[in-house]
Amino acid sequence: MVQAKILVVDDEKFITWSLKQHLEKEGYEVFTAESGEDGLEIFRTELPDIILLDIHLPGISGLETLEAIRKINKEVIVVIITGHGDIETAVSAIKLGAYDFVEKPFDLNRISVLIKKALETINLKREVTYLREEQYDKYSFNNIIGDSKGMREVIALAKKVAESDANIILIQGESGTGKNLIARAIHYHSSRASEPFVEVTSTAIPETLIESELFGYEKGAFTDAKASKKGLFELASGGTLYLDEIGDIKPATQAKLLRVIEDQTFKRVGGLKDISVNVRIIAATNKNLDNAVKDGSFRADLYYRLKVIPIFIPPLRGREEDIPLLTMHYIKFFNREFKKSVIGISPEAQKLLVDYPWYGNTRELKNVIERICILEDTDIIYPEHIPSEIADYVGTEAVPAEDEKAAFDIPPEGLFLKDVEKDLIVKALQMVNGNQTRAARLLGISRDAFRYKMQKFGLL
Repeated sequence: MVQAKILVVDDEKFITWSLKQHLEKEGYEVFTAESGEDGLEIFRTELPDIILLDIHLPGISGLETLEAIRKINKEVIVVIITGHGDIETAVSAIKLGAYDFVEKPFDLNRISVLIKKALETINLKREVTYLREEQYDKYSFNNIIGDSKGMREVIALAKKVAESDANIILIQGESGTGKNLIARAIHYHSSRASEPFVEVTSTAIPETLIESELFGYEKGAFTDAKASKKGLFELASGGTLYLDEIGDIKPATQAKLLRVIEDQTFKRVGGLKDISVNVRIIAATNKNLDNAVKDGSFRADLYYRLKVIPIFIPPLRGREEDIPLLTMHYIKFFNREFKKSVIGISPEAQKLLVDYPWYGNTRELKNVIERICILEDTDIIYPEHIPSEIADYVGTEAVPAEDEKAAFDIPPEGLFLKDVEKDLIVKALQMVNGNQTRAARLLGISRDAFRYKMQKFGLL
């Protein structure tokens, strides 16, 4: 198996021959050229991983060849071959993007070591590129499901923000609405995508440690500070710092956050020197910060500084048209996850999901579909597969108005309770066009109990 493609460009035939012989024995595929022009031609057709390039060539020089290579592909690794005493030119080549240089006469074993190091660099870059592309696909705006007016507006605004130079964004919405997804989509669709995305959940860090976690500390700043440590702001520099649940940060830390946001500078704990960073801050909260400012638990100046570009994600119960889309999205996801083959959901079961208020929002819906996919062996999700807390939910809309409630007078001769019970079941079914689950809600009993009574009275 060929380990890599290597192109040797040198006008000394003995050097190209010896390098070719040596490197082919080590399992590399080797191409040779005696001029920069020939080297560029081979480079364009064979796309080698590494190029060994002599500085002094007939025709265009090695430096000119290097510049031409870098214009075609900035990622390819070029090792410069130079004569003794030509170090200054080699340094110029490094400034133009060469990986390293070797002096003639060189040791073939040193060339082997250098190539192995270069290949490690190539593999690392490829892995980083792969992971970056994987993250881009995973957190694509296309993966944010929602066709309601509210979600279309959220996605459109988030896309504009991602492409802008805005470095302060505030995302608000109830727990489970997808604030994290929007934040990551903004990062991975921005010019900062190749830099870190650092997430901080404020409530997960003890108040005594949050300052040192965010800003880092100097050696000796406190008892256990055996060495200096960078904080999350420094680690996120160039990229995005996502401050989740910012509404829960205490006032003392809020004041220090305000300075970082204003100046992009801070001091480590125990430090005297200002540290500058270039970081986009995306803050998120499920709290009403207007109320938090009024009751004094959140600084007004920090709130208004964060609110430069506010994004509000509406709750799921306010965008019912998104529930069927999300349901199918989660079914497909868990089909892959658990090797299931659920192909859809019945209209009756879907209606139960649409009627439920989803106080846990999309996170709660996802958990419900996951539970069904794990526990049920079915191709279609029917009402009986829906968890009872959802199937038996009785909302205000399901309670009949006073004039719709059945009223009975007991006649002097009396009546049989079973007849009244049967009439109530029939009446409830008529009111909801035969939907057994909703009829059960109207009578304040579970769907299983309602079906038992239907069977008892021969209505099934």
